[in-house]
Amino acid sequence: MNASPLRLGLASVVLCLAALPAGAIEIRNQADTVVELFTSQGCSRCPDADRLLAQLGAREDIVALAYHIDYWDYIGWEDTFALPANTELQKGYAESWGKNRIYTPQMVINGQSAVVGSDVAEAERAIEQAAPLLPVTLRINGPDSIVFSAPADQELSAAVVWVVPYRARAEVTIERGENSGQALPYTHIVTSRQAIGMWNPAQGAEITIPLEEVLGPNSDGAAIIVQEKNGTLPGRILGASLFIR
Repeated sequence: MNASPLRLGLASVVLCLAALPAGAIEIRNQADTVVELFTSQGCSRCPDADRLLAQLGAREDIVALAYHIDYWDYIGWEDTFALPANTELQKGYAESWGKNRIYTPQMVINGQSAVVGSDVAEAERAIEQAAPLLPVTLRINGPDSIVFSAPADQELSAAVVWVVPYRARAEVTIERGENSGQALPYTHIVTSRQAIGMWNPAQGAEITIPLEEVLGPNSDGAAIIVQEKNGTLPGRILGASLFIR
């Protein structure tokens, strides 16, 4: 499946694993790259991209996120993970880059560049060219919360701190549409996305994050992302970490 019919109006750092008791959460600090895949269960070319995202997400230097969109639901299968907000985020990226169309599968690398999500060579090339700009760390703060922190850096612009909870994996049997009859695996499935504060280039930021409030019952972990704004639109991602429970 190629471009959507929707038109818009509008290197490597060392991974740090926190030493935690059994049953607690695992923290992965200092990812080099955030890879966001815009995908759909109803898209015939998306399973290859979904598999690639799973492979990338197993790497310690990558935060992988699958944003299931809803604009292909009309072709016969409603994506069980789709969120309207995911489609709006993809539209926001397109508008930020001066584009007037969106498509699946699309991989966005650090909020700055996009490639066809099933193109392994292009994805690897974009990831190799990406570089972290801001060290982002998480630490345990008792049994119920973690603390996000990022230092000041006045060479960068103010940015939003986002929590993006995700479901680690699931399998869905597709009953209609282009992928009808297939039982397809999915990973890093975004379940919500919320802003929790701002990062100030002159002061940095430190934010306490209550685990149960941000995760809810359907998420296995969350990415914490520091992302500039291009006006009201999403800009480049400065840094990210994640935690897994």
